[in-house]
Amino acid sequence: MTIELKERPIFIIGYERSGTTLLMAMIGCHPRIAIPEVGWLFPRIYPWRYTYGDLSIESNFRTMAAEMLFGLNQPLWGMSLNPRTAVDEIISLAPERGFAGIYAAMHLRYAKEFGNKPRWGQKTPNNLFFVPQILENFPKAQFIFITRDGRDACATSMESAFGAGNIFMAAHTWNLANSFIKPFRSKYDSSTWFDVKYEELVREPVKVLKKICEFIGETYDPQMLEFHKTPISVARGKQKDHAPLGDPVSDKHVGIYKRLLSIRDRQIYASVAGEAHKEAGYELDVEPIEISEQDNAFWRELDGRIRAAKLDSPGGHIVFESYRDWLVEQRIVRKQKGLWTDKDVTNEFPAGHPDEEYIVGFRAPRRWKEHFNIKRRYA
Repeated sequence: MTIELKERPIFIIGYERSGTTLLMAMIGCHPRIAIPEVGWLFPRIYPWRYTYGDLSIESNFRTMAAEMLFGLNQPLWGMSLNPRTAVDEIISLAPERGFAGIYAAMHLRYAKEFGNKPRWGQKTPNNLFFVPQILENFPKAQFIFITRDGRDACATSMESAFGAGNIFMAAHTWNLANSFIKPFRSKYDSSTWFDVKYEELVREPVKVLKKICEFIGETYDPQMLEFHKTPISVARGKQKDHAPLGDPVSDKHVGIYKRLLSIRDRQIYASVAGEAHKEAGYELDVEPIEISEQDNAFWRELDGRIRAAKLDSPGGHIVFESYRDWLVEQRIVRKQKGLWTDKDVTNEFPAGHPDEEYIVGFRAPRRWKEHFNIKRRYA
């Protein structure tokens, strides 16, 4: 159901490792805007909302609210909610009885607690795949898409505890994301869509932030550069994968691929993502190489195996992944209870897409988690 909010919600999107978290921290420091940690709710819940049954039934609506609220990467987004009554409170704030109502209620509750701010935003990188769906629910939404040199983004992804297992699949997912949003630039007007380049943001932060504020209709505030002092940035800054958030903005990570990627890595990247790379305004420093079907299949399988092994490694996302797997299984449980049947299946995107698991946000394909018997871990 469409929800008309008094203040336009802001969605920060982009390929992971492209600066979405930096933007989240900066804009979240604005005195009028509250942005919680990642939600992953549109990718993981929205396409399968039919599995909750008739949401006019209280128990079904509560189940959806509970799974959305307790499935966050950061428990309850740090809000001072009593877990016993949290669902009741969120439901009481929902402007309508559906996914969008719960989504809005969660963000409104966060904005009230953290600064009593009138406006909220959300940073989930893969929301880029759900822009039309977001606008169906929140027609006044605004989107800030951040692009980073794909070689830097891919190199950083491969270095992270939750990213790609090799340059082929890192380039594939970067290319998928940047190609997917290409039509949106002409489809949506300048009051809905805004492009930012990571390199410009870190080199001229004030200039870029002023442009962003103009786009969202806010006055620039110098507090936005104090992002590294906030609880979110301090906590993230202690993690290997987000250490730069603990310091003031810097361009020291621009061009990091030059020491992290081999010449052959760059050639593979150029073969997979070269066209999208150039369309994004970046130049290549090598020529692409030919990739055989055998190489393609081998690198895809190797990527899945490595991602599965990373899950329970230091800094891995085994707890988050365990909950995501549990969410999928709960759909089957609800089917067994008769809340939905095969006739209710909508086959909404990304169901059936070759990259469905990565679009939804899984860190490793189920096939390889089962193959290696990766044990789940819940917190």
